Amino acid sequence: MNAFIQHFTYEFKTGLRNPSLLLINYLFPLGFYAMMGLIMTAINPLFTASMVPAMVIFTIVASTVLGMPSPLVEAREAGVFRSYKINGVPAISILAIPGLTTGFHALISAAIIALTAPIFFDGDAPLRAGAFVGITLLTAFTCSSLGMLISVVSDNSRATILWSQLIFLPSMLLGGMMVPLDVLPDSVRPFSALLPASHAMELFTGWAYGRVATFNLTASALILASSGVVAFLLSIYLFNWDTRNQARRGHPLMGLLALLPYAIGALLML
Repeated sequence: MNAFIQHFTYEFKTGLRNPSLLLINYLFPLGFYAMMGLIMTAINPLFTASMVPAMVIFTIVASTVLGMPSPLVEAREAGVFRSYKINGVPAISILAIPGLTTGFHALISAAIIALTAPIFFDGDAPLRAGAFVGITLLTAFTCSSLGMLISVVSDNSRATILWSQLIFLPSMLLGGMMVPLDVLPDSVRPFSALLPASHAMELFTGWAYGRVATFNLTASALILASSGVVAFLLSIYLFNWDTRNQARRGHPLMGLLALLPYAIGALLML
């Protein structure tokens, strides 16, 4: 337990001292939040109704899906994990601790947004604070698990960018953060159901704000939870200590199983 705490503390401090991690965990999401608060609310005053959950989801996805995989892949390519293995560090700690620390940084940024948006930008505060916190934690867990899985299945840092952008960019366009899901054409909604951001946004809308949601909220919660669990377990199973090791358990394409809950949800919407 002491070794786990020391490893967690070291990784957490690294997220504050490393310029790249500091940028992706704090400066980028909070800077984007300030820009959206100043510009988007002036262009579209209705954005204030969804600003808080949208920026919270953006922060979590940016930190976990965009920011977390590359350092893990770079460490594996540099042979850092080999030294961990020699010193008896289990694979679950190598993946879980960066997932926890990155999620924790994302939650700090999310808390700043949730507390300041109603004050500075007239963003709507949630009606049910408990539900808001629970959905935020669920979203952070799911996205952290996906970030871990991306780092495991990616052969190099360039591949992490590809996989991360396949989640991040569609989330910005179809995830309900910039454009409400009920405004999207019916033919597009099944595609939005393939994104964790869409289900998280729906949960915030229905359970935290008490508004009418487009998706079935219970189904969205189950999809996020099951996807997070599957992604976490696959990360541990597919973990590779060294890029030179050709004898690995399972094929990287097994990582697509983490998207199965979203695919089932999208098919039910057709």
